[in-house]
Amino acid sequence: MKRFSWMALHALPPTLLAGGALTLLALLAALLSLVWLPWPIDAVDMNHKLLPPSAAHWLGTDAYGRDVAALLLAGARASLAAAALAVALGLAAGAALGLLAAALRGWVEQAIMRVADFAFAFPAILTAIMLAAIRGPGLGVVVLAVGIYGIPAFARVTHAAASQAWAREYTRAARALGLGPWAITWRHVLPNIAAPLTVQATSRFATAVLAEAALSYLGLGVQPPQPSWGRMLAEAQSLMFDAPLLAVWPGLAIALTVLGLNLLGDGLRDALDPRLAARAREKGGDSAAADSCFPFATKQP
Repeated sequence: MKRFSWMALHALPPTLLAGGALTLLALLAALLSLVWLPWPIDAVDMNHKLLPPSAAHWLGTDAYGRDVAALLLAGARASLAAAALAVALGLAAGAALGLLAAALRGWVEQAIMRVADFAFAFPAILTAIMLAAIRGPGLGVVVLAVGIYGIPAFARVTHAAASQAWAREYTRAARALGLGPWAITWRHVLPNIAAPLTVQATSRFATAVLAEAALSYLGLGVQPPQPSWGRMLAEAQSLMFDAPLLAVWPGLAIALTVLGLNLLGDGLRDALDPRLAARAREKGGDSAAADSCFPFATKQP
């Protein structure tokens, strides 16, 4: 059983393992900040500002004497929470619209997909500026702006996958048995399009982390005293020559998190794609058959 587990782990795509490790590291940092921080994030000490990394302050201190490691952990919580809520909003609304368009077809499908195409013309930054002008900057603005921006992408992916599912034999059989479009969508279409939606959600998560950092950098996102990686970059901008590490740490956190999520999305796509999986099984079966026929043969370099 142990050997099988290691073999199964070895069979996973390397991008899935690397992306999963980096994503898990970011999630653990966010979860750790809920129960423990090396220093309080509001511990301002102007007598110990801009200190280099040391045993007391692992990553140094910022311009207000706050511990950078504590700000980085708390910033992971804010950045990942905002990205997760935005992706959940985009997934729920976009998937619902895509399923509706695929199920009803006709003018409903055309109207939904044309509106989705039109929505691509409005970037998240423009939506955030309009929302900030109405209700003021904050975490809610980031969630709404990035979530609304992701709805058309989820609607397109869902519509394409659901349309293929509606053309399959099992949906035709369900229709012949008298099931309505909503029952077929819930019982047969949605479970069969879960894989592409999972891959899309993972990729959009990386985009949402970048968008949250950009909006917070511009002052439209998370507001003081709550830290975020984007706000840490904005505060470090004026100290690039005096304390360049203040910009390195949040920039590195954003880069590694986005890299991990992108690798995770690519790995999930490779692992969940039935054509690639069948190809891998066929290759593995051929190798196993050759080994069984020639058990004592040595492989040439």
